[in-house]
Amino acid sequence: MLRLPSGRFVVVDYKTNFLGPAVADYSRDRMAEAMLHSHYPLQALLYGAVLHRYLRWRLPGYDPDTHLGGALYLFVRGMAGPDTPDSGGGSAPNGSPAGVFSWQPPTALLVALSDLLAGAAEEKAA
Repeated sequence: MLRLPSGRFVVVDYKTNFLGPAVADYSRDRMAEAMLHSHYPLQALLYGAVLHRYLRWRLPGYDPDTHLGGALYLFVRGMAGPDTPDSGGGSAPNGSPAGVFSWQPPTALLVALSDLLAGAAEEKAA
């Protein structure tokens, strides 16, 4: 978890997937393929629900719409420092350097997932 200067919190996960030998191989489109292949979106949703639960418990004045900032997946093999090119690749650039995949799931989805998991846990205990 990382707190941004804006006050939003993001989940950060480092990945070592090999997508190719060049920094250009770590475009947004290629990283999205790798994310889907390895089920990382599901992982990001679960991490986001956990972050929501943690902040709800620990952060006074917590508001999911204000404080949840999504997920950053850092494909370290594609990150080459401050001069790394943009990872837009194939579509409009997203403003992230190659090797950095950002995603912000809808806040309502994270809250609903958290609620669903809480209900499932209560049913098991009964």
